[in-house]
Amino acid sequence: MDKLIAPSILAADFGNLERDCTMINESVADWFHIDIMDGVFVPNISFGMPVLKSISSHAKKPLDVHLMIVNPDKYIKSFADLNSEILTIHYEVCNHLHRSVQEIKSYGMKAGVAINPHTPISTLNSIIKEVDLVCLMSVNPGFGGQKFIEHTYKKVQELKNLINSKDSNALIEVDGGVTDQNAEKLIQLGADVLVAGSFVFKSTDPKATISRLKSI
Repeated sequence: MDKLIAPSILAADFGNLERDCTMINESVADWFHIDIMDGVFVPNISFGMPVLKSISSHAKKPLDVHLMIVNPDKYIKSFADLNSEILTIHYEVCNHLHRSVQEIKSYGMKAGVAINPHTPISTLNSIIKEVDLVCLMSVNPGFGGQKFIEHTYKKVQELKNLINSKDSNALIEVDGGVTDQNAEKLIQLGADVLVAGSFVFKSTDPKATISRLKSI
């Protein structure tokens, strides 16, 4: 499949949210990537349901919602009601990951699991066939604009090998520090979805930047 580009709304201008949503709609981007942070699991707070509802009202492409929160099970139905197409939860906060994944799917969403930079790929052995997407954090979660962690290349390769060995259909998403300097290598190693925030929204021409990533 062709790689997918998912601009991260976390880096958008919240004073001009409709404008930035329109830019994504008109670009060659594939998904809206939306980070929900609670200030507990990660040391930052992003936004909650009202902002997501606003984004949903403007978005004409799938909402790829990434929950960086504790107790994600409490909110699964709420995110389904807000038209999330992909809902990703963190391995590190789920005591009953299989049950959480099944609940996400029960509401008609695709289920993703995210892992932090220090979490080994092997933790996904027993769940990889059940999920639709694995989000590899290539920075420590919580803030945009961080430097890409080089060890991510090895993790992408390991994850691709695991997916192939288990005959899984899971997509590999890389989130954090993605630019035109590392995108090609990530794709070559097996990445399917590239999340780009600051690189897109802090550029002089975000739409052209998305096109550049898409064409790599």
